[in-house]
Amino acid sequence: MSLPEKNYPAICFGEILWDLLPTASLPGGAPMNVAYHLKKLGMNPAMISRVGLDDYGKGLIQLLEKNDISTAFVQMDFEQPTGIVNATVGEHNEVIYDIVRPVAWDNIQWEECFESVLSNAAYFVFGSLITRSKESRDTLFGLLEMATFKVLDINLRAPYYNREITERLLQNVHLLKLNLAELELITGWFTSYKNHTDRIKVLQNKFNIPSIIVTKGSQGSMLYTEGVLYEHPGFKVEVTDTIGSGDASLAALLVKLSAGASPVEALEFSSALGALIATYAGGCPDYEVEEINALIKSGSVQHLKHHS
Repeated sequence: MSLPEKNYPAICFGEILWDLLPTASLPGGAPMNVAYHLKKLGMNPAMISRVGLDDYGKGLIQLLEKNDISTAFVQMDFEQPTGIVNATVGEHNEVIYDIVRPVAWDNIQWEECFESVLSNAAYFVFGSLITRSKESRDTLFGLLEMATFKVLDINLRAPYYNREITERLLQNVHLLKLNLAELELITGWFTSYKNHTDRIKVLQNKFNIPSIIVTKGSQGSMLYTEGVLYEHPGFKVEVTDTIGSGDASLAALLVKLSAGASPVEALEFSSALGALIATYAGGCPDYEVEEINALIKSGSVQHLKHHS
């Protein structure tokens, strides 16, 4: 295991698990997917989560170690099993999830070392699914009080969310990532706007969120930051499945923005990695960064557009 006192630019908190598909068992969980892609793109993340004392847990630890992602903060649970999700792929390549509970990641405990590791992190990445249990939810809210730059990769999975907790998570977030369905669901709680741009703006204004990225699947993505909406139409690829594509997009965006890239460049790179991951099976495939640049250079996509 990596030593806890090391500095990690990104801390990813939440579920790590196995997606049990009809054809294969694949490692997953949105926070781990983000950590995996951050590492592939050159940023050194650490993962805060919890696994059981079973083969699934051992497999996840081995995967993290193989990819040189710190396991210093991955706890071991002596009672609950490692998380699993029974996943099926629909006729339009959408993934339908049955998220088993209770499991180890429902029971992430507070550790004193979290405070020091968070104080040195540029990004704290978390999701909403982890709040389905009181134990992990309490730990998350403690971490949010300390994090300097909070990145919410929202993940609304019925029946594991409600308006009260979701709105609490949206408070004081610096960057929010969500998909179109989640944008429509959340803004439907307090506005009747139909236009996606209006929905993004009202969400940003209500919760004072500096930057919002909305993924639209094969239709590309939108980034609203500093009063400007940037749009990318996406890349045309042959889809294997969409597992983890949004998580990969978020990781790519964070890496580019942290390197000082413009919103246009960051959104293009983000869209390209999201599309690339959709050509692979699962959320943590083995790929080369050169594949992202090759997709961008392929010339098969419209030019970026942006407007106020």
